[in-house]
Amino acid sequence: MTHEEHHAAKTLGIGKAIAVLTSGGDAQGMNAAVRAVVRVGIFTGARVFFVHEGYQGLVDGGDHIREATWESVSMMLQLGGTVIGSARCKDFREREGRLRAAHNLVKLGITNLCVIGGDGSLTGADTFRSEWSDLLSDLQKAGKITAEEAAKSSFLNIVGLVGSIDNDFCGTDMTIGTDSALHRIIEIVDAITTTAQSHQRTFVLEVMGRHCGYLALVTSLSCGADWVFIPECPPDDDWEEHLCRRLSETRTRGSRLNIIIVAEGAIDKNGKPITSEDIKNLVVKRLGYDTRVTVLGHVQRGGTPSAFDRILGSRMGVEAVMALLEGTPDTPACVVSLSGNQAVRLPLMECVQVTKDVTKAMDDKRFDEAMKLRGRSFMNNWEVYKLLAHVRPPVSKSGSFTVAVMNVGAPAAGMNAAVRSTVRIGLIQGNRVLVVHDGFEGLAKGQIEEAGWSYVGGWTGQGGSKLGTKRTLPKKSLEQISANITKFNIQGLVIIGGFEAYTGGLELMEGRKQFDELCIPFVVIPATVSNNVPGSDFSIGADTALNTICTTCDRIKQSAAGTKRRVFIIETMGGYCGYLATMAGLAAGADAAYIFEEPFTIRDLQANVEHLVQKMKTTVKRGLVLRNEKCSENYTTDFIFNLYSEEGRGIFDSRKNVLGHMQQGGSPTPFDRNFATKMGAKAMNWMSGKIKESYRNGRIFANTPDSGCVLGMRKRALVFQPVTELQEQTDFEHRIPKEQWWLKLRPILKILAKYEIDLDTSDHAHLEHISRKRSGEATV
Repeated sequence: MTHEEHHAAKTLGIGKAIAVLTSGGDAQGMNAAVRAVVRVGIFTGARVFFVHEGYQGLVDGGDHIREATWESVSMMLQLGGTVIGSARCKDFREREGRLRAAHNLVKLGITNLCVIGGDGSLTGADTFRSEWSDLLSDLQKAGKITAEEAAKSSFLNIVGLVGSIDNDFCGTDMTIGTDSALHRIIEIVDAITTTAQSHQRTFVLEVMGRHCGYLALVTSLSCGADWVFIPECPPDDDWEEHLCRRLSETRTRGSRLNIIIVAEGAIDKNGKPITSEDIKNLVVKRLGYDTRVTVLGHVQRGGTPSAFDRILGSRMGVEAVMALLEGTPDTPACVVSLSGNQAVRLPLMECVQVTKDVTKAMDDKRFDEAMKLRGRSFMNNWEVYKLLAHVRPPVSKSGSFTVAVMNVGAPAAGMNAAVRSTVRIGLIQGNRVLVVHDGFEGLAKGQIEEAGWSYVGGWTGQGGSKLGTKRTLPKKSLEQISANITKFNIQGLVIIGGFEAYTGGLELMEGRKQFDELCIPFVVIPATVSNNVPGSDFSIGADTALNTICTTCDRIKQSAAGTKRRVFIIETMGGYCGYLATMAGLAAGADAAYIFEEPFTIRDLQANVEHLVQKMKTTVKRGLVLRNEKCSENYTTDFIFNLYSEEGRGIFDSRKNVLGHMQQGGSPTPFDRNFATKMGAKAMNWMSGKIKESYRNGRIFANTPDSGCVLGMRKRALVFQPVTELQEQTDFEHRIPKEQWWLKLRPILKILAKYEIDLDTSDHAHLEHISRKRSGEATV
């Protein structure tokens, strides 16, 4: 990375103009993307224009295309929908309309177009690009533009961002709006669950998604539904029998409710639609259950974007500007998207083609192929769903193993979902599953019981830790632990928890030298709001905490709308790990986020205060500063508050807020439920294999480093890493990994807060091809 390149980002856009539009159905998080495109565009020296009302505004021109300023995108981040409006546009489909659009852009000197929308909108953009030179020559012939104007606008750069709640666009793991739609759906499912339990009802819920079953599939994973109907995988011909049998089995196991999720595009093997009314009538006729239908409809598009969608929209917006400004006449129109947690650029038409291939495969009833084209992540969701819903646990336990499950460390939302899937996958494999209460302490004291299928019923949506969890480490009680491992015949251990779960794992490894009983396979599943477990980019519970912080910051910012010139200093949790402060800063639009990993001095604090003083002179009269609880021993929250109060006297008021334990509570978000469910399933599958491998002369003996692992998400895949190998990557004093991927998002936070900093563009995404991506794609 040379010094020249650093300055390149700040001058990359000089003399260029970018137009941004949102088109097609709206999706939460579009505003975050628009805001990022505008601010990063301005940061690079480019002029940025809003196009109001989608392609219609592009065709109509005039007042619909207006130059954006830094302040014009303030307070947009937390709004749902799209502030600049979206419309379905017939005119743009005709060449005449596109000719008018080209004329409007040339007159304003705009040669870069950022389109945020679904597959239809992006296909339209590509057509526009391929016709560009023809359109210009027609305009020149008609005398509408001069030769000079035509030469200045000789080529059009197009970058697409996929904004669609359906997540139906191939090549992207998550489209902008999907996570928020899941939030809306889960809020409703949770609410319906409580009333269904009171009355022993069956509920049929219909969710959106056109021809794509993603929302339905993830919803059913996140709420433990009895059955899901998705267009990609129609049910077998005798599904009516099977469904009724499943529902009555669930009832006989003691459940008071049934939940059936239907995607709006659900069909049977012959392509005939399966509607929610059909299902209701079937259940009422055959089983006589009190059954209700709820069609969720446009609720799913509404509401505030989730933290995930705000960060996704912001990151994609930054990437889009870079892709536009680095574009040449030879680069194909591309889409920026997220794969795992990495930004990638993909050729737009390849993605559109695969997306069309899926629909065609479904029309031709080649359903297996449709499933494959949706990508590995979709397939994986389906496999886990089928395992957890479709199989009857075996009755005999012969030839089975005994696996114990426990929680360690502070509570985190999603722990229960992980326990549930671990227990149930274990039972499906024919194993005996034990649950341990109160962490390692319970393991030493023998607070252990056997868990059956219904023991964990309804756990997915419950926050906290139902097994009980403690921070106690095992070292002092290895003798009692060993005795209980023998007494209960424990042959494998699944430890779900935070940094203590990891250090506890290391202590068990160390203890193997002394106690043979500890030579059993174990796996650590990271679950902590701090997201500080080595070996994983994400931990269960962090997404829920992030959303809690975000909602609180929104409310706090709003409280200042009436009283101008106010700065809020908010302290977040996370120990020494700055993940929550940084990500919440991105999602809530903070002016600064102080963290331990990026040391700061009094001069930095002074610069931040000065920055806010300047900000108060604009139309935006509010400041938000986040501080991680342990970012500095001496620059405490009180110190920073006092400093801001003193320095800002007469210019702004300061207020402080310590968020505290609300960050560990609450019902888990869809992301955490889904992530926990998949981690639990993956861990249990690994466990069975490892126990079989370690079986010698009638007993288990596991003494290799790879028999004690952390299961983590790394970039695009779930991987098992020996705890001993992760030691070198850990800063034990501060309980954080030495390298953390999210630190490279910090410059984005600063640019969006109007700091003149160097943006390191060396880490930007390069164009990938979708076919190659298929094979190496995330297995999450």
